[in-house]
Amino acid sequence: MPVVNPQYTFRKAISADRSAIWQVLQDAIERRKKDGSDQWQQGYPNPGTVANDIGNGWGYVLEINGKVAAYAAVIFDVEPAYEILEGKWLTQDEYVVIHRVAVGDQFAGKGLATQLFLNIENLASDKKLFSIRVDTKSDNLAMLKIFKNLNYTYCGEVYFHNSARKAFEKILGS
Repeated sequence: MPVVNPQYTFRKAISADRSAIWQVLQDAIERRKKDGSDQWQQGYPNPGTVANDIGNGWGYVLEINGKVAAYAAVIFDVEPAYEILEGKWLTQDEYVVIHRVAVGDQFAGKGLATQLFLNIENLASDKKLFSIRVDTKSDNLAMLKIFKNLNYTYCGEVYFHNSARKAFEKILGS
């Protein structure tokens, strides 16, 4: 069920959103490049990633006035890369994974990534899942700030494509 407030709608992505989601991701990829990061600079994510997310029911968007403003993949399953953590997760319970968080240039700097996380936390709680796990590169200062502001706890390092990522977990309701 979509979450609606006067400013935005949070909902599951549909096939018709693919090009808009890809544009949002391209904006975020370019921002990461301008920030001097190599995150998302090797052909991932790509249009196939978006199609896969939507096909698997993982894609979620924040929409403002009918326009896709932000995107995330929300996975209600085990993340294989999280099985090997250099550190310790807070829980051993089932968890929700958030990947590919992106905000379109037109909407950047307006707190939409935070709103996206808050909606995902509500979605997870509605599904009776009370742990969320995420990761990012150490140079993604904007994402690290969001994790801090939303009380995600640093748990250690995970690896994707031979690259270290800072891993975080939040226990909902705590």
